[in-house]
This record gives sequence, C-alpha cells and structure tokens, in this order.
Amino acid sequence: MMNARWEYGEAVRLTRNVRNDGTYPGLDPGAPLVRRGSVGYVVDVGTFLQDQIIYSVNFLEEGKIVGCREEELIGGDEPWTPSRFEFRDKVQAAKGLSVGGEVLVPVGAIGEVIKVVRDAPGGVAYHIHFDSLPGRVLQIPEDALQETVAKE
Repeated sequence: MMNARWEYGEAVRLTRNVRNDGTYPGLDPGAPLVRRGSVGYVVDVGTFLQDQIIYSVNFLEEGKIVGCREEELIGGDEPWTPSRFEFRDKVQAAKGLSVGGEVLVPVGAIGEVIKVVRDAPGGVAYHIHFDSLPGRVLQIPEDALQETVAKE
C-alpha cells in the first residue's frame, strides 16, 4: 500500500472547498460540504483506484465526515492564511483599478475569482476575471475588492 501522510486521529486542514460529488447522502450534487480552512481529524485511510490515498476526515464543527484526497489537505498545525473570497466567488472592485496610469476596471465592476494567491507579497491576492475586461485576468489585492451587492 502507498504511504499515507496522516494517520488515524491526526488533525488536518482542508485547502480547498469540498462540494458533494454525489456520494454524500441527503444533499444535492454540487452542494457545499466543508469550507476550505476547516480543520478535521482523520478517521480512516483508504485508496481509490489503487493509486490515490483517500482520507475520511471528521469535521466536527460541520458535523460531517468527508473523503479528501491527500493534495486537498495540509497538517492541522501548518501555517494557513484565511481569505475573504474563494474560487468562483463573484466580487466587485472597491476602487478603480489601473495599470500604468490607465484605469482598466471602474469602481463597482463585477468579477469572478479564478485563483486565490495566499502567499502574495503584502497579503492575500486574487486572480480576477472582470466582466468589463474580457479575455484578461488581473491579480488584485484583497483590500481592493468587496462582496458584490445583491440587486433587489
């Protein structure tokens, strides 16, 4: 058997959001199960297709036991930088965003998070695709973004 990185009872932290792949009972496929950054405890180690280690992780706060691949986990005590937004979240520009003096993204422009960059200089940043700037992705610091305001 492959070498498992974690054993029964060890604390692990989820590095990406986990949604129902259709195997979690009582919830629709695609429904969010556990948010990234959550800490759980390994309750079982198994394999999938003989080449992937799958950890059954009990997330006590969420009251769920979820199967996680090794690459979705880090040790529970490893450094973790929380972020306000996650992959696929809709955000809006909190201020005009310019490159070389040219405003490319006006205040309030709506965008979508393509990637979270936790180790960016100066703190968390995001790769954002703005609707107003088709075909381009910009790296934006967290403090230049805000949650989208739902239109009534």
